[in-house]
Amino acid sequence: MARSTASSTVLLVDDQADVREALRLLLKSEGITSTGVDGPAAALEAVRQRDFGCALIDLNYTRDTTSGEEGLALLDQLRQHAPELPVVVMTAWGNVPLAVDALRRGAGDFIEKPWDNARLLSIVRTQIALGESARRQRRLEAENALLRGGNDALIAESPAMRRVMELVARVAPSDANVLVLGENGTGKGVIAQQLHAQSRRAARALVKVNMGGIAENVFESEMFGHVRGAYTDAKSERIGRFELADGGTLFLDEVGNVPPSQQPKLLRVLEDGEFERLGSSRTQHTDVRLVSATNADLAIEVEAGRFRKDLLYRLNTLEIRLPPLRERSADILPLARSFLARSAARYGRSDLRLAPSAERALLAWRWPGNVRELGHLMERAALLAEHDLVSDSALAFGPGPAGMESAQDIDGMTIDQAEAHLVRRALERHHGNLQHAADALGITRQTLYRRLEKHSLRDPSADDAD
Repeated sequence: MARSTASSTVLLVDDQADVREALRLLLKSEGITSTGVDGPAAALEAVRQRDFGCALIDLNYTRDTTSGEEGLALLDQLRQHAPELPVVVMTAWGNVPLAVDALRRGAGDFIEKPWDNARLLSIVRTQIALGESARRQRRLEAENALLRGGNDALIAESPAMRRVMELVARVAPSDANVLVLGENGTGKGVIAQQLHAQSRRAARALVKVNMGGIAENVFESEMFGHVRGAYTDAKSERIGRFELADGGTLFLDEVGNVPPSQQPKLLRVLEDGEFERLGSSRTQHTDVRLVSATNADLAIEVEAGRFRKDLLYRLNTLEIRLPPLRERSADILPLARSFLARSAARYGRSDLRLAPSAERALLAWRWPGNVRELGHLMERAALLAEHDLVSDSALAFGPGPAGMESAQDIDGMTIDQAEAHLVRRALERHHGNLQHAADALGITRQTLYRRLEKHSLRDPSADDAD
């Protein structure tokens, strides 16, 4: 006998207790669990509280035992509140037009009373299977719509990175939430991939979310989903990231950028695994392992009132700190060769290799952009190198001799003057692009805004508003 799961439980809606009991026993004989309620109000409350694999609803109730209006109204409400739920209607009147009307409104099938046991069981099994298939298809479509990397190089030859990977191996098998700390570009996303790949959830989805890229007004829709009509442009339902990651791992990158107004909503789902899609009152449950990452000092953000202390506690059950590339010099050349080989294959230049002069230049560079900077540098080299042997002249480092900023630029400056100078230079190099400038400086965009205010530097984006 097949074992039933929560998603295969059938909701039975009929005002006659003996009918509900007969259906319950019939379904139980086939290993299908069920929950019975006596009318539309109780049915709607049930679907708000939990998921069902199928609903079997009567079209006539005590208020009106012939027209089917109550049942059709319930069908419409179920389609609104739980659009993924297959619904089978039952009627004792053999009214074909009524059954056809129900099918037009979204019912999956219909059954006449008194029912044929074999037909009823066949219809219920079919509807449960169709519902599960539809949910899987929507899940796959949502996953494919996300930009999900996964091919980043993982090289850990340096002692600092070997220690990190040893910690990952110990932490990954647990379901504990992990906070990954490190400068921009150090590879926090790669560590999230490793935590997922080495966990018991590896067969399920790893869903990535850049919290710095989600506007506050769409936060709920992105994270928890929405139902059709939740707001003006909500033409169809949307699966949120927590629902999409159910059973797997959810990676929240730049988690320090979660707006304060949205932090209580995030805290709730972390505490009890419950959420509602925007525009719906139906509570849903999710089981995710959370991995978060930030380059911000969240303790400072908590002290400043920009980040909740209780949310921080939920995020960093375990903490992993990634060293910057300048502190893992043994990894620089292996990473460079790996990135160059990947880019060379992409651009049809499979014979590219690094010259000794290029290797010396790579080891001498200070790597403000860390591993991400190195990857971009190798891609540019694969595109621009005139010969298969990539020399130092083909490496497009930052400004200054051999790519190094002149020490005279900041010699004799105070710390504040040097900071203002570096911020100004980063903005100039990246043509006023705040996110790129922040990445190059190894700070968040919000931190860059504060530096602009501190040093009375003009926000380049203000020009766009004029």
